[in-house]
Amino acid sequence: MKLFLDSAMIDEIEYALDAFDIDGITTNPRHVQVAGKPFMTTIREIAKLVEGTDKTVSVEVNPHLVTYQDMLAEGEKLAAISPNFVIKLQCIEPAFKVARHLAKKNIRSNITLVFSAAQALMAMKSGAYFVSPFIGWKETNGEDVLNFIDDVVAIRDNYGFATEIIVAAVRNGRQIVDSAVASADIVTAGLSVFQEAFEHPYTQDGIRRFTGFWDKSQYE
Repeated sequence: MKLFLDSAMIDEIEYALDAFDIDGITTNPRHVQVAGKPFMTTIREIAKLVEGTDKTVSVEVNPHLVTYQDMLAEGEKLAAISPNFVIKLQCIEPAFKVARHLAKKNIRSNITLVFSAAQALMAMKSGAYFVSPFIGWKETNGEDVLNFIDDVVAIRDNYGFATEIIVAAVRNGRQIVDSAVASADIVTAGLSVFQEAFEHPYTQDGIRRFTGFWDKSQYE
């Protein structure tokens, strides 16, 4: 399984690349707003961090753009900035046509804001490189997420779609594990989610215990 960082903060991305060798980055308008810099400045800075690698950066088109022509033009403009960029398209009807046409030009797309297996199916049929089912939002709304991930993975595997599944809006370590068990390709989460997931209070307790034993023993 690949781990993507969901952020547009340069310092967070640098940290995650160094500490975890994170496999890719996903961004969205909220992350760019939090970063506090213009959109184009932010994505160009991120592009420099992964230049020369195969790590992808999912960059979202302007969410005001809802027609095929506008989404396609914006997607092509963004793709020209960096070969690492994957174009994020919100899951609305024109996005499926955009994904098909981008694929013909060897431009990768990520259909995002996916909340049903039917949406995921159409994204895969459209040739999206990534599909991003959101689970955190669904779980907050009291909806089932385990069967949701299972369904998306099963559809992909049943029909041999090449699309990789990014489980998005991941909020905790349990959701990371559930996604891995369900054979999703990728999870994307914030830095704090990964840091908390990779720690455990018993590990810290064990370190304290073993340090005490170590200090009471001779080294040579």
